[in-house]
Amino acid sequence: MMVACGTESGKFRLEGRLRNINQGEFWVYSLDGAMVGIDTIPVRNGRFSYEMDLYDQTTLMIVFPNYSEQPVFAKSGAKVTIKGDATHMKEMIIEGTSDNEEMTMFRMELNDLTPPDIPDAVSKFIMENRDSPVSIFLLQRYFLQGAAPDYRQARVLTEMLLQENPDNGQLLKLRKQLKNLENCAVKKQMPKFTATDIQGRKVTEKTLNGKVNVVLAWASWSYPSVSLQRQLKPLKQKYGDDLGVLGISLDAHKDICQRSIARDSLKWSTVCDGRMWETPLLQKFGIGDVPANLLIDQKGRVLSRNLTPQHLEERIKKLLK
Repeated sequence: MMVACGTESGKFRLEGRLRNINQGEFWVYSLDGAMVGIDTIPVRNGRFSYEMDLYDQTTLMIVFPNYSEQPVFAKSGAKVTIKGDATHMKEMIIEGTSDNEEMTMFRMELNDLTPPDIPDAVSKFIMENRDSPVSIFLLQRYFLQGAAPDYRQARVLTEMLLQENPDNGQLLKLRKQLKNLENCAVKKQMPKFTATDIQGRKVTEKTLNGKVNVVLAWASWSYPSVSLQRQLKPLKQKYGDDLGVLGISLDAHKDICQRSIARDSLKWSTVCDGRMWETPLLQKFGIGDVPANLLIDQKGRVLSRNLTPQHLEERIKKLLK
């Protein structure tokens, strides 16, 4: 029946229409490696369609022109439809499969909750939907990403999901990431690492030898992360060697990363190996989102994780005054 609806096995189709947008493009990437790099989805008169080869299932992230992101749960032979208003993205409806409809309904529920109530609601959803890819996404989004991650709860929920899905690659990878996160938590020492930046220079933990240091995960397709880099530039110019900065780019191609760095005249080291979410440094630092940042002191101790741009700047200035 699914094939009869217009999408053949081995294909996944996404289409839709958003009001209050005429022309432009969306970006799309995979959270779990089902597609290489980033693709674009052209928008004409508010309408768009996209088709990709897919023989299993994956979680796609759609990046909209306002740089907000929404997950789409894709599987072979399925067609998913997006509809809504570009000026009210929180009310967007994604339908066509049970996973996407489930996520849409839960997202609407979250819109009515206060921030302190959201973690309990997410935990309850995960415990009641242990076989759903939505649960894995929510676990990462609400317990690992953001300024106040809850590694203990993330570990509990991950182990619970693994009991139901012991061979799930995403969950096994998440368990490993949690171990790295705990090793690189606030007040812990940053990990030892070795990498090569885009200039061919060797970088290690000893490269971050400023009185204050920032590790920044970014990508040219993520406006908030590019904006944060630009905000760091005058701080680096002001404080010089007292402020160490290391960039980790999730761009799929080094030349794209290099053009972005050249355009903004950034002088610090940036690592870009084209492996996106599989970049080893992300695992080392326990980074699972873009933008992400770590603030590290002169002794290599992690002071903070994922500060807002304003709070990051304020903290740097306070530590270096």
